[in-house]
Amino acid sequence: MYKYFAVYKPFNVLSQFSKEGEKKTLKDLFDVPKDLYPVGRLDYDSEGLLILTNDKRVNHKLLDPLNSHEREYWVQVEGNPDETALKRLSAGVEINIDGKLYRTKKCKAEVFDTVPDVAERIPPIRVRKNIPDSWIRLTLTEGKNRQVRKMTAKTGFPTLRLIRFRIEKITIEGLLPGELKSYTQQEIYTLLNIK
Repeated sequence: MYKYFAVYKPFNVLSQFSKEGEKKTLKDLFDVPKDLYPVGRLDYDSEGLLILTNDKRVNHKLLDPLNSHEREYWVQVEGNPDETALKRLSAGVEINIDGKLYRTKKCKAEVFDTVPDVAERIPPIRVRKNIPDSWIRLTLTEGKNRQVRKMTAKTGFPTLRLIRFRIEKITIEGLLPGELKSYTQQEIYTLLNIK
């Protein structure tokens, strides 16, 4: 029987169920069947949406680069990105992936007009009074290792906090860090645009 969950992975939690030293894992937070696994990953220091399932078709559809799908990230950055920085991000920037230069695909990049309504992070971001920060929305169709952080750093705006808000039409809206929501197969296939 296939199972499907959307979970809000908190900051400083590994995107896996197996132990790795003293770090918290998904097993510490979610009581789900043992055959479930996360589709893709979020870095230890990133937060937000992860999909847990035992359906290999979902895994294949979301992770195969040929099946590009939207992932929306809410990113708190140091500084105030201007139109030039947003255009650079949107057009694609060169970042280092496994020791090789890689040009990111075109994406959508925009600054939030107001601070988005996000859950409190524990521990909170260290605020520096004399350096402003902003929130930007990045919508990508690919997911290289630490891509968002490398992209914002490349344009001169280091990432302070990174939240994956959405994959296709599934979001973390209404979920707090450490919470989960279950879906039926029909719901997940429709929301993730799996044919």
